[in-house]
Amino acid sequence: MEIPRSATITAVADRPTRTRHWVLFLTVLIYMITYMDRICIGHAEKDIRDEFGFDKVDMGWIFGAFSLSYALLQIPGGWLGDRFGPRRILTSIVLWWSFFTAVTALAWGKWSMIAVRFLFGIGEAGAFPTATRALSHWLPAAERGFAQGITHSGARLGAAITPTIVVFMITFLGWRSVFYIFALIGAIWALFWFWYYRDRPEQHRSVNDAELAVIRAEAGTYTHASKKQGDQVRVPWKQILASKNLWLICLMYFCYAYGIWIYLTWYPSYLREARGFSLIEMGFWHTVPLIGATIGDTVGGWYSDYLAQRTGNLRLARRGVAIAGFVGAAILIIPATQTGDRYLSVALTTLALFCLELTVGVSWAVAMDVGPEYAGSVSGFMNMCGNFGGFLASIATGYMVREWNWQIPFLTAASLCIIGAILYLSIDPNKKVFKYFEPSVTRS
Repeated sequence: MEIPRSATITAVADRPTRTRHWVLFLTVLIYMITYMDRICIGHAEKDIRDEFGFDKVDMGWIFGAFSLSYALLQIPGGWLGDRFGPRRILTSIVLWWSFFTAVTALAWGKWSMIAVRFLFGIGEAGAFPTATRALSHWLPAAERGFAQGITHSGARLGAAITPTIVVFMITFLGWRSVFYIFALIGAIWALFWFWYYRDRPEQHRSVNDAELAVIRAEAGTYTHASKKQGDQVRVPWKQILASKNLWLICLMYFCYAYGIWIYLTWYPSYLREARGFSLIEMGFWHTVPLIGATIGDTVGGWYSDYLAQRTGNLRLARRGVAIAGFVGAAILIIPATQTGDRYLSVALTTLALFCLELTVGVSWAVAMDVGPEYAGSVSGFMNMCGNFGGFLASIATGYMVREWNWQIPFLTAASLCIIGAILYLSIDPNKKVFKYFEPSVTRS
């Protein structure tokens, strides 16, 4: 019996499209690019110091200039994404930071380098909170932990492939080529994002009703189908900032960011100076722990979602994975720092970063859990507090190494991991940071 063509068309139409997964893929790419652009300077650090005569404290302030502006502009960046939509804001900020990535190569001294990296950080500040906002309307609640895990895996993957790429470029093209080429990659992504992405699934011509039903099935309480393109959301900052839950999340993320930032910026120098690896060896052995971090990101977010679905207990799913990650990282960092075997040190560091990154997808999923309609603002505030930790780590590590040794910064990071685990005992993903789901909107 021949099936009528109209029935076939209906069956196909009832099958959900996969546009949300392409949006997720584009988000993973920009997370990769953010980390490629922000950590490449760590691998060019020795060449920059040799050319300009900087010492470690100088480089600490150069690293810290990015972390400071990145932290300070998190809230404005998240607010812009909430108010004007991720399509326009992400396009604008990626073009901004790509420009200053290229300008890094034109710096002529310490203060110009500090200024350029500060301006670069202003652009990158809005990336993660705005990208979180971009996904908040595109993914059902059951996919948030995985999405945050896979996007931050993209960030770590970008960090993992950067050492090899940068070492190759420095060897054959010089350190300035790194910043020019990475800037071009970001600009291309920004143009494609503006062409493809829409702020809400119902505005995208490739989304059918079946996919929209999948997205809205668990997110419908805060998606507001009535909200039209051009509406602007008023963020209830008074309620958000009064939330004890938010402040616990922020303190926890400070502990996380302090630790990871040492490994992203100073670890290449540690491998060369404390462990005796050559430039090419450093490029490889820095990649290995970052691959461990990449896997940890994906596993943490995925397993948290799995536990939530299996047990129906979101609090257990978020807390359990994050606490295990923090404690595991603390336990592994100490022997990685103390051992005299440089290869064992890298192996233990790889396991430590795997554990530390188990917490990341969970933490960003918690930001979506507690502030769904205002995920950009909530995650921006969390990331701001976290990156004050990154700023402190950048500056303090330079002084610690100059005044004492390379072990002190890593032992400090281990101590903060224990504090992060303790804080997670009181973080509740079920407790919203604002009283009402319904936001107020104004027509533009």
